[in-house]
Order: sequence, then structure tokens, then C-alpha cells
Amino acid sequence: MKKVGVIGAGKWGEALAFAMGEKNEVIITSRTPRGWPNFRPLCEVLECEYLIITVPAQQVASWLKENFVFTGQKVLVAAKGIEASTGRFLNEIYAQYLPEENLAFLSGPSFAAEVIRSLPTALVVNSCSQTLADEFAALFPRFIRTYTSDDVIGAEITGAYKNVIAIAAGICQGLELGNNAAASLIARGLVEMERFGRAYGAKTDSFLGLSGAGDLFLTASSPMSRNYRVGLGLAEGKTKEAVCEAIGEVSEGIGTAYALHEIALSRGIYLPIAAEVYAILEGKPPLQSLRDLIER
Repeated sequence: MKKVGVIGAGKWGEALAFAMGEKNEVIITSRTPRGWPNFRPLCEVLECEYLIITVPAQQVASWLKENFVFTGQKVLVAAKGIEASTGRFLNEIYAQYLPEENLAFLSGPSFAAEVIRSLPTALVVNSCSQTLADEFAALFPRFIRTYTSDDVIGAEITGAYKNVIAIAAGICQGLELGNNAAASLIARGLVEMERFGRAYGAKTDSFLGLSGAGDLFLTASSPMSRNYRVGLGLAEGKTKEAVCEAIGEVSEGIGTAYALHEIALSRGIYLPIAAEVYAILEGKPPLQSLRDLIER
């Protein structure tokens, strides 16, 4: 039995703490205190050898700067996204605070509401260190099948990009465009993700497996996905601010869409779906985006 600390007590952090509790002693912390028996101050959680961090991508740089001191901890990053203000991937941000051989990244299809009900799923632990990936994989409960991979950048890109495609899929559903359109969008979204990943040296297998196709199919096909719900709201003509207020949760796809827009411009990568999601977030009518996608 290992002692595992979870940082971030949102739905995903709570679900992971529950799952890890099957085999391990788990304590959890967050910015907002909770009345849970295993809730502890941050300073105590940071003393754990194994840490799972769910701090959202747009907040993680400031959180690490203000709170994290490396004392040999092994970290599993369980958030997904690209920093909108800089275009940095999470592995680049974390690498400023601990060595990459102490870093792993979680990917794959996983709704928190189903994990906390012990429903079966399969996930991937990605790290440049096979030893570390195996250590974290062994911590997971029996109802979660874990695989390992060394394709960190592939996991980063798939985990971030699928949220943008999920917003597009929600818009598609909100406009009542039908199942044919939804399937076409998701399939082309996977192609677009892989094209983007290829520019960064990601492995094609990551896009065809759990991290890519698996997570994309889940997130882009269900209102359980907050990013999908963002798309539903945008299809109604709401602003991104109104949609986020209504959802009441962080939608990583919004920040990632802005990051992808800047990266596509600077590196000359063709990302038509992501470009239209960005344009809609900036106020473009969704039906006009649809016409532009079809007629391009």
C-alpha cells in the first residue's frame, strides 16, 4: 500500500482519490476546504511520494510557482490542455519544477461520474520513464485497466485537442445537424489532431488508441462532457462567458482553442475545425462556420 496525495478536489480529483483508495492510502487537498475525512492541508499532501495533480491547465503555472517545492515527489498530471497565453504544453510547464523522469501524464477516456461509480475503463500512463509509468499504473484499482506509453507529447496533444473537437461536436448537436454530420466531424477531427501531433513528433499510435480516438469519441459524443456542453450553449447563440457561467466548471477546450489558433498561425499548421471553434468563441455565427467548413 502506497500513500498517494491528490491535489485538486473537483469532480475529477474526487473521482481519482476514490479510485486510488482501493489499493492505497489517499489524502486530498484543494484551494477550497472540504469536510471529507481524508482532506488535508496542502503542505501535508506535498509530503507524499506519489502525487496526482488535477490543477487546470490555465492555472497550473501560477499554482506551481506559488506552491510547489520539489523534494523527490513522483507526479502524475491528470489535467489536459495547452496554456492559452503562451502555447506551452503542460510537460513544458512542469519541467521547470521537477525532472522529467519524475513526471507522468494520464490520458484516455474517463468521465469522473463513471469512475466514482467504479465502472470499467482503460487509461494510459505516459512517461519518459518506464519505471515511473509502471509504478503509477500499479496504483490504479481493478476496475481501471492501465496501459503505459513513452509518448508524452502525443498524450498531451490528444488530451488537449479532443476538448476543442468536443466543443465543435456540441455545436453540431445543438444545431441539430444529424448523426452523419457528427460522425464526419469527429472523424475529421481525429485527422486534424494527428496532423497537429505530427508537427510535434507525436506517435500515430497515440491518436489511434485510448489517448486519441478513445478519449475523442467519449468527449465528443456525450453531454456528460463539459466541453460538449459548451458547444451546445454556443449553438444557442450564447457568448462563451455566458456558457461558462451556466456550466459552472472549467472548460479546458476554450483556452486550448485560443492556444491552437496562435500555434497554427505561427507554425503554419492547417487546423480548419479548431479555427472555426476559435472564430465562434470570438462571436462568429455557428451556421456561418458550418458553411465555411463545408465549402472550403
